[in-house]
Amino acid sequence: MDKPAVWVDSRPALKRMLGAVRKSRRVAVDTESNSLYAYRERVCLIQVSADGDDFLLDALADLDLGGLGAVFADNEIEKIFHAAEYDIICLKRDYGFRFANLFDTMQAARILGIEKLSLSNMLEEKFEVQQGRSFQKADWGRRPLTDGMKHYARLDTHFLIPLREKLGEALRGKKLAPLAEEDFARLCAVQPNGGGEALYAQVSGYHLLDPRELRVLDELARFRDGQARRMDRPLFKAISSKALLAAAKAKPTSQKDLENVEGLPQRLAQRYGKGLLSAVQAGLKKPPLRIERHRRPSQAYLDRLEALKNWRKKTGRKMGVQSDIVLPRDILEEIAGSNPRDMEALRTEMSQIPWRFQHFGKQILTELKKESAA
Repeated sequence: MDKPAVWVDSRPALKRMLGAVRKSRRVAVDTESNSLYAYRERVCLIQVSADGDDFLLDALADLDLGGLGAVFADNEIEKIFHAAEYDIICLKRDYGFRFANLFDTMQAARILGIEKLSLSNMLEEKFEVQQGRSFQKADWGRRPLTDGMKHYARLDTHFLIPLREKLGEALRGKKLAPLAEEDFARLCAVQPNGGGEALYAQVSGYHLLDPRELRVLDELARFRDGQARRMDRPLFKAISSKALLAAAKAKPTSQKDLENVEGLPQRLAQRYGKGLLSAVQAGLKKPPLRIERHRRPSQAYLDRLEALKNWRKKTGRKMGVQSDIVLPRDILEEIAGSNPRDMEALRTEMSQIPWRFQHFGKQILTELKKESAA
């Protein structure tokens, strides 16, 4: 790394970065967000490497990133990520970007059966580079960033292009490049969650509550959401889900009751006592909250699903890869649900993954027919 990384927080610096990127055949990309420090997570830093230059783009600066979005959508420029899904979701959520022509070094490594998948492990193994202190839990929304944070962020993309070359060569050697390309195309299509989830559903264990407790939890979750929004902190840094669940079960009606709730720290009971008790009272006054339970799938579907999972595990062991490399879970479930009876029907279900259809289609159909005949 002979050149220093370029900090991009102005229009001239962004113009320089885009000029370098547009001339490149391959561009390495990563992002850093502030999920541990803000009520609403957002991208704080975008790292970009191209043709020997490393750029650290300040996503909190007031810049028009439409030019970068055009690069991401350009089918002539390959975008290289490591563990792309989360980065793509964040970039689509915050900027509405589209993606085409992607290479994910972690997914490539999974397809090759590599066990140590972290970028730090790969950098050490392939390039004898140690990434040093981890800043994964750092506050990337702070400004200015420390030199250590900048160095760490820079290493996330600096070696991705040569790493992609090594992994791409290995994929071609094993004739697995078409399989990888299927997964890269699917990654381009991932979407952020649509939102609209009930606040109580953000509390692990909510489904174990009875309807009265669930209504109380719903009111408690609304109170927590308001506090987190006011403080601009993640929900768990306002009040933990464990504490909310304990309060919903206990349904305290006095400050003394609240302070005796096992699982609710005294400091929280004292700090938020009035608000928590008001939420409990509101929940007790409203009708119980009943969740519409999903109907249990048919036994025939469950049997097909189990048969396909068993086949997938065996095939994965033969290939030396995790089972979802053989057949992604969502498509496996769709096939079990539709139960195609011939190769043309199966081809439709596997239209996103033609390499897998070509190599595994007959085996999958055989497994389905065996299960139907059982």
